[in-house]
Amino acid sequence: MRIRATGAAIVGALVLTALAVPAAQAEEGPAGPRKTTFSAKAPADEVLGDTKITKVIVNNGKDIVLGTTAPKTVPVTLTATDAAGIQDAWVELWHGNDWDSPDVLAVPHESVCKEVNATTSTCTMNITIDPQLDLDKNALAGTWKVTAYAWGKDGDLVQKDTYKTHRVQRASKLTVNAAPEPVTKGRKITVTGKLSRANWETSTYKGYADQPVKLQFRKAGTSTYSTVKTVRTNSTGNLSTTVTASKDGYWRWSFGGTTTTPAVNATGDYVDVR
Repeated sequence: MRIRATGAAIVGALVLTALAVPAAQAEEGPAGPRKTTFSAKAPADEVLGDTKITKVIVNNGKDIVLGTTAPKTVPVTLTATDAAGIQDAWVELWHGNDWDSPDVLAVPHESVCKEVNATTSTCTMNITIDPQLDLDKNALAGTWKVTAYAWGKDGDLVQKDTYKTHRVQRASKLTVNAAPEPVTKGRKITVTGKLSRANWETSTYKGYADQPVKLQFRKAGTSTYSTVKTVRTNSTGNLSTTVTASKDGYWRWSFGGTTTTPAVNATGDYVDVR
């Protein structure tokens, strides 16, 4: 049976701790929520008895996007079943190739479980990730693994090293400027901008090079943007192109995103065509 390293090492604000079948700290009754904390260790990749994890939802199903300074609290829910009912549950988020020695491990401080019925419970947790303390490498962006645990009231348990995966991304920014404005109909407009993303190693935003970004236009009085052309960012993340002025409206850049960086749209820049 494999277990995590003995003791509790802390890397930034992420607690590197092994888990155990926890004891309830407070209880409201059979159908009420219970709050539990964890302090010891539990097995990994184990299935004992009929306990089953049926669903794990991380961050409401959305990618986790982190900038350079603000911590983010990530909500997690786990639903599990057991013929005798569910005692507790737990979720870990981690990056790396080896469950025994992850690059970084993020865990909740507590889990609160509420019975759905006699055999099923849904447990909620919050995991806080602070880019200033916890993310020291840009290589940590991308696919993280989700380890899930559940314990039945009869001592059964299930624990999966990788129940599913979830994306953690470097926040992106995109600017736009269309000039000159106003402009005479038929004349050229130069549209510039910059695509940048969080650099966790320097706690700054740095230009995202060689990325395809769409130039889009929305006619005044309408609500939908249409793509005019696609331009690639240069080595510093900058964008520049020219278009012919024909109608009043808004110009913006639109980036579709990558596995490590979320999609982002610039706020439209209005140009008055005369």
